Amino acid sequence: MKLTGRRESSNFEDRRGKGGKIAVGGGIGAIIIAALFTLLGGGNAGDVVQQVINTAQQGGAQTENYTPTAQEEQFKTFALQILASTEDVWEKKFREVGLTYEPPKLVIFHGAVQSACGNASSAMGPFYCSADKCVYLDLDFFNEMERSLGAKGDFACAYVIAHEVGHHVQNLLGTLGKAHSQMSRQNEVDKNQTSVRIELQADYYAGIWGHGEQQMFGSIEAGDFEEAINAAQKIGDDYLQKRAQGTVSPESFTHGTSAQRMRWLKKGLQNGDLRGGDTWSVSYSSL
Repeated sequence: MKLTGRRESSNFEDRRGKGGKIAVGGGIGAIIIAALFTLLGGGNAGDVVQQVINTAQQGGAQTENYTPTAQEEQFKTFALQILASTEDVWEKKFREVGLTYEPPKLVIFHGAVQSACGNASSAMGPFYCSADKCVYLDLDFFNEMERSLGAKGDFACAYVIAHEVGHHVQNLLGTLGKAHSQMSRQNEVDKNQTSVRIELQADYYAGIWGHGEQQMFGSIEAGDFEEAINAAQKIGDDYLQKRAQGTVSPESFTHGTSAQRMRWLKKGLQNGDLRGGDTWSVSYSSL
C-alpha cells in the first residue's frame, strides 16, 4: 500500500505498559493465535482453548514498564493510518445513505488489557468491544500473522483492522445488537451459525473499506488485494481445524470456512456497496 504522507487518526489510546489481567477475548485474531499455539505445542484446538481459559481464571500476567520496539512504532503509524482511512471511507458511506458515522477508538496494548467487555489477553488477538465502541489491538499480532500462518503483507494487516471496524459498523447499524440478542436464545449449533453470519458480514465490510480506499486514495498496489484474500483463506475455520487436528467439525464453525471468508471479502472489494452485505436473509448453506 502507498501510505506515504497519509494522515494518522488521533482517535486512539496507547495502553502499552499499563498492564491488565489476562482473560478470554475474541476477534479475527483469536483463531489465528489458537492455531499457532496448537501447532507449536502439538496439542489439539480443545486443549488450546482450555489452556487460555485456565490462564484467564488464574489472573494472568502484567505488562507494566513495557518499552515498544522500533518495529512496533512503525506498526503503530501504519495502524493509525489505516484507522484514519476507515474513518474517511465509512464517513462517506454513511453519508451516502443519510446516516452519520461515529468512528471507533483504537486501543493499542501489549500483553493484556481491560475493556468494557472484560479483561482480554493478546493471545486472543484483535477484537471489537461494542460496550465501549473500541477496537483493541496488540501490535505484535501482525508478526504472529506471518509467523503462524504465512498471512503476510501490509494489506493483510489492514484487513485485520478493517474487519474489526466492520464489527463497529454492524454495531452502529443495529445488526450486532440484534444478533447477540438472538444468540442468547439459541442452542449451540444455531448460535455458531449466527456467529458465522456476523463474521462474514464483517469480512464484507472490510472489503467495502478496501474498495473505498482505492477509490478515494488510489493506494492499492499490485498484490495487495491478493494479500487480504490469502489472509482470509488462512483463517477459515475449516483450514485451521484441519491443520490443527487433521479433521473438521462444521457444527463448531464460528467464523466461516476459507471459501466463505474469501467470497464475502472479495464481494465487498469488488462492489463496495453497503447494501450488498446481507448475510442474514440467505440460507446458511448458501453463505
